[in-house]
Amino acid sequence: MPSETDTIRRILTESGDTWAVVGLSDNRARAAYGVAAVLQRFGKRIVPVHPKAETVHGEQGYGTLADIPFPVDVVDVFVNSDLAGAVADEAVAKGASAVWFQLGVIDQQAYERTTAAGLDMVMDRCPAIELPRLG
Repeated sequence: MPSETDTIRRILTESGDTWAVVGLSDNRARAAYGVAAVLQRFGKRIVPVHPKAETVHGEQGYGTLADIPFPVDVVDVFVNSDLAGAVADEAVAKGASAVWFQLGVIDQQAYERTTAAGLDMVMDRCPAIELPRLG
């Protein structure tokens, strides 16, 4: 079984560069806004997913994952843990290769369902912290 460190490295380097960021709006005070900017600096295409479907960091937003008319590689989840499991299930349905639950977002049952479906997944981590550590 791969270590969490191996999974993090694989998601960040091999899973693809289109990241749907669920919970991303144009609210600069929210963590998702800053993390999405870091993802862009590291060459990722961010796709905002938020009920308001706002354009953020120059990228068109969508109301739901299902509304995105192209494939996504990684689904980065900035919603509370009570809602995160449903987002993970939507990521599986969308055909993503990985799901990333942000700091404080934990749902063990969603982790088990998502990994059983063949996706890589990490919980309670931040790609903006992990990317610079790759070296």
